[in-house]
Amino acid sequence: MPGMASDAGDQTMIPLSSEVVRDEPEVHPLRLGLRPPISGISISWSRGNLLRVAFFRDHDAPDGGEEDVGGKVVEVRLGGRAIDGCGGVDEARRRRVSYGSVPAFALLQGQKNSFAAVTRMSPYPSLRAEWWENVLDYSKHISSLLGDPKPLLSSVIDDPKTILNKVEEPTYLKAAWELLEIFYVDKQSLAWLPEQLVDWLADYDRLLARESATVHSNLVMLQKKLVSLQVVEDDPEYWEGVSQALAIGWLEIVVKLLRLHGSYQLDQLGDRETENGLVETVAVLVSTMPRMRPDLPPGKLGQCYKTKPDFVKAWEKWREQINKLDCSAFWFQCGHRQTREGLKNLLQIMLGKVNYLNSATGHWMELCISHFLYVRPFTMGLDGTYNLAQKCMQTKPMSQAHTLTGLLIGILGENTEVVLAKCSKAFGPWMVVHAMELLTAENTQAEALLHEERYNLGGISIEELNRLVYAQMLSSEALTWQIAPVYLASCPKQGFGLLDILLYMQPVQHQRVLLKSLEICRLYELESTSSTIMKIAGMYHWKHGRKGSGIFWLQQARDEIRLNRIAQQLFDYIGKSISDDSFKQWEGMIELLGSEVGTAGGLEFLHKYRDYKKFLQHVRDGIAVDVARQAVESLIQLMRSPSTPQRFWLPLLRDSLKLLDWRDRPLLNVPETNLLLSKLQELSMAKLRPDFCQIETSSQDLSSIRLALARNLGRAILEEGNLNLPNIDPHGIHVRAT
Repeated sequence: MPGMASDAGDQTMIPLSSEVVRDEPEVHPLRLGLRPPISGISISWSRGNLLRVAFFRDHDAPDGGEEDVGGKVVEVRLGGRAIDGCGGVDEARRRRVSYGSVPAFALLQGQKNSFAAVTRMSPYPSLRAEWWENVLDYSKHISSLLGDPKPLLSSVIDDPKTILNKVEEPTYLKAAWELLEIFYVDKQSLAWLPEQLVDWLADYDRLLARESATVHSNLVMLQKKLVSLQVVEDDPEYWEGVSQALAIGWLEIVVKLLRLHGSYQLDQLGDRETENGLVETVAVLVSTMPRMRPDLPPGKLGQCYKTKPDFVKAWEKWREQINKLDCSAFWFQCGHRQTREGLKNLLQIMLGKVNYLNSATGHWMELCISHFLYVRPFTMGLDGTYNLAQKCMQTKPMSQAHTLTGLLIGILGENTEVVLAKCSKAFGPWMVVHAMELLTAENTQAEALLHEERYNLGGISIEELNRLVYAQMLSSEALTWQIAPVYLASCPKQGFGLLDILLYMQPVQHQRVLLKSLEICRLYELESTSSTIMKIAGMYHWKHGRKGSGIFWLQQARDEIRLNRIAQQLFDYIGKSISDDSFKQWEGMIELLGSEVGTAGGLEFLHKYRDYKKFLQHVRDGIAVDVARQAVESLIQLMRSPSTPQRFWLPLLRDSLKLLDWRDRPLLNVPETNLLLSKLQELSMAKLRPDFCQIETSSQDLSSIRLALARNLGRAILEEGNLNLPNIDPHGIHVRAT
């Protein structure tokens, strides 16, 4: 669909690198419930990314029931790992996200065009800051579409041993999007990057538990165990959980676990006063830990500092208090060994001892965050973060490669191609198309990479290629093709050409689809495409017997050529048999065609003939002489009009017999009667021409017409008092009946 590759021998429409190394092939189990033997298999594409697999049974095989007769057809969804196979985004939610992201994407494209026009005139840095805010609003809108983990229903009374709140399972898609927002868009958050990562890990550490042991998974197991523990401080897993939560900055969980210590019980408070004092002192130190961030969400602990000097001063004071406590003599008075050792471990973690951090974390991302919190607390931005991540990966490698960890490595390494590759492989075209706006927000290198026109892509950029691929995916589904034009219109090279193809492919027999296609044409000012679609719709309805709908759409398309052909067909139909019944059959179509000569060509005659027929109907119904006179005027206009075909003259004269034989007085004067006689004479002379069209009429009708004309002429002459006879050859009005 997008550009052709540079190699002439490569016939793929979307060039793919031959260096891509795939993992093990995906296996899709099929549950048929079909008894053997199976004689054949047919595989074909269905809608979207569904593959239709048909299994055929042997005709000679014994029947296994009604369900086994003939075979069975199943559908297999391919590319499940793209979005919904990697984090709980089902098909319906994926469509909601696709539709919900369209307004934000379209708004950002409009803002980008306006921003580009303004910066060409006045490239001020303030405009760049304004653009960054637009991208941040766009990112927040998309993030809200991906959903927030909602707390599950719990009991009214809080359980003191509940350390983790029950929330809905988060999605990988949301986690990846927030990572991109932290590092690429929200530039203010880089000043407190460690805190941002702490919050991110608190929300999505559970997703990493599928490939490696994590702090969250250990705390889940500890929470289950706490229910049955009577003396929590005697269990080593209790102190391990406290240390792990502290290592990654989950301070509120640390304090809650410390308050479960047995020394807080009223019956033991007197005997374990020193022990309780040490536990409470550590809990206070944890809850007052300085944190460089603007604010804290409800329920989070710590003291916030917005500026680095204030944070450094508070941090040094806090570390000094920890060192004093670590050297205190009260530790010798603490008789409970597990408590003494557990609290000492917590102090070593807060002092940033690397060995304690290594033992308290489960994988390299947790270890990296613990280094940010306690070893390198003054880190701002991405300085040295990639090297730190590499060292942590060597110390705490994960058992399996993970989508989010690979994405984070690409981000820290500032490798745009790796980030795009991870997004494409794990989350599909939607993620790539919308994430590119984040990657290029403040990164001129990424902007140059994605916007560079490449010869091997047919002269288009990577950005346009991915938008075309995503639009193609949307176009393949009946429920999402309507939003594909938004992305095609943002592709300057090939977008509008493919948009025309997309609109031409839509079925015109469905009224809603047709109206939607025309609305898209109106929005993007595709007048030629709109006209062609209406012509296609008109011809489709005409060929399938819906003549009125066909004429309507051809009129909307201003297709004079086809409308004139239809008018000629009407002439042929009505001219062969111009009885009242045959005319009524086509009267509605004549009405629909309209009376404008410029639109429908020679249909001017049919509209006048329709009016003439209406007047005659009223005359037959016994209406007054005024209506009869209107019928005569309509008849004279028809006979004088050059648009009246010659083959209609005799039928018109035959229909006028009642007017010619009007009882009270002649309705036609002498000039009008002479006009009709001259037409009859001209018709008798026209039969000598080779292109003369014979009219089926009886000799009795011709005799009646001649007699009525002669009688009306005489009566008109007498009424006008004019005795001069007209100079007419009596033999000229003889017309032989066929």
